[in-house]
Amino acid sequence: MKYKCFFLLLFYSLFFSQNKSTDSLKVLDYDKLKNKFYEYYENEDILKTKYVAQYYLQKAKKEKNKLQIAEGYILVHFNEDFPTALKYIDSLAIITKDVKGTLYPSRTYLMKGNLYFKHDYLKKALDNYVIALQYAKDQENQKQIAYANINIAYLNSYLGKYSKAAKIFRYYLYNSNNLTNETQHNQMRVSLINCYIELNKLDSANILIKEGKVSSFTNKSKYSVNQYTYFTGYSYLKQKKYKEAIPELLKAYNFFSGINDNNANYALYSLGKSYDGLNDKEKAVQYFTQLDANIQKTNKTFPQLREVYTYLIDYYKNINNQEKQLYYIDRFLKVDKKLDEQFEYLSTELYQKYDTPNLLEEKEQIINSLENRKMLLYVSIGFLCIILLFLFLLYNRSKKIEKKHRKIAHDLIESIERKSLEMPENRQDVVQFQNIEKVDIEEDKIVRTTPEDVVQFILKELEIFEKKEFFLKKGTTSASLAKSIKTNTTYLSEVINTYKGKNFAGYLNDLRIDFALNRLVKDKKFRSYKLSVIAEELGYNNEQAFSLAFKKKTGTSLSIYIKEIEKSTSL
Repeated sequence: MKYKCFFLLLFYSLFFSQNKSTDSLKVLDYDKLKNKFYEYYENEDILKTKYVAQYYLQKAKKEKNKLQIAEGYILVHFNEDFPTALKYIDSLAIITKDVKGTLYPSRTYLMKGNLYFKHDYLKKALDNYVIALQYAKDQENQKQIAYANINIAYLNSYLGKYSKAAKIFRYYLYNSNNLTNETQHNQMRVSLINCYIELNKLDSANILIKEGKVSSFTNKSKYSVNQYTYFTGYSYLKQKKYKEAIPELLKAYNFFSGINDNNANYALYSLGKSYDGLNDKEKAVQYFTQLDANIQKTNKTFPQLREVYTYLIDYYKNINNQEKQLYYIDRFLKVDKKLDEQFEYLSTELYQKYDTPNLLEEKEQIINSLENRKMLLYVSIGFLCIILLFLFLLYNRSKKIEKKHRKIAHDLIESIERKSLEMPENRQDVVQFQNIEKVDIEEDKIVRTTPEDVVQFILKELEIFEKKEFFLKKGTTSASLAKSIKTNTTYLSEVINTYKGKNFAGYLNDLRIDFALNRLVKDKKFRSYKLSVIAEELGYNNEQAFSLAFKKKTGTSLSIYIKEIEKSTSL
């Protein structure tokens, strides 16, 4: 009975408090209700924001006011999970289908883009922003054009195109002309700070951080205060002031983790980097591990995660914990795949769907500004002639370069075939080694610190390393080679520099490329492999690294070299 009474009292308490809250909202018009919603939203008061949003929507439906029903759907979707929020945005699209004016449908696509962006569906976010921008331009709605440009700038910032993003943020931050409200103004300031820090414009970033902190304290926005606290710590991190960075980052993390916000993950990343800067690897691993756990829960990624997983992989490799090493390799591959897919799509589509139309629009504006049609014709013809001339010169240049590369490839093939005839395969490495010794004798004036017996030992080991093709093993470093032949990196580096005439990286790279040149000529099956497979067999981490190394060493490209081999073998 006592418990029943308690629940009855609780029920009446809630009932009357709700009625009281409803009565207080009844006196507010739509604008004041919206202001009340954003006031609660800024201060992370989720229950009150939900209540105000639902009241707003019910009021609009009761009054059968389509535009306000649309606003209600927008307010309600903010604090819902992704599937529910998406349903509200779809309802927004339906209710505004026949609404006249310039606000819709561009606003609907902007809202949908923001929702996809929030939940890390960046491909769909971009597609919706581009559609919103096109509608806004067609309807000449400057406010919606601004919002679309700003949101696309967030994507450019995510891609690491900080200069391009900063240009947009800076423009609308200081030239808003009442296009953006205070909340958006603050978001742009925050994003511009991030761009400045990444571009190492730390003085400019710190000025904006101070400005933002003053504004946040004035508006009593805990969320904004902690955003600027985070950037204070991040700025210290960039300056390598790790001890100053950690307290600021911890404050930000404690706040954002308490409200389940993605900014907590950025704080964890920065804390890990700070402790790594202090050479406290255990602490760095602790924060990076927590970051991985968060990413698994939310599946929200960001580019710096690649650093996190490679750090964890190396850490557990060094302490010989293969189980953890394997686990983080698997996590790295999953996250890397997602990031690659997003980057590939965004990089291509941003250029095609956003940058190119903007350039064409700028061109059109220039053309329209020309009053004299005759002059316009002359300019156009002249411009076309220049382009044709430029294309012709580019074509000639490319043909000359191609011819040069083919000749280099042809000469390389002839050289390899001639050597094969002059000298048996199993004698090649020995002759190379003897030639190196001869060069060393002529360069005897070089001051060496390595004992002579150690030099001869290392040279013998290098001969075995070359002869048995151990240089093809992936992950070979001067440290790993020194360890395997039981010497130190200092002696090994000095011997390679003195007797091979190059540093370790150049020595390893030359061995691999020389091997590739020979095998491609002699092994038809090897030539048929994909570039990624060839790179893997030669010990490179990826095909780009191999392609660059091949061209730098030979002066020609791999594709031209293979074509010339095929041509010579078909004769």
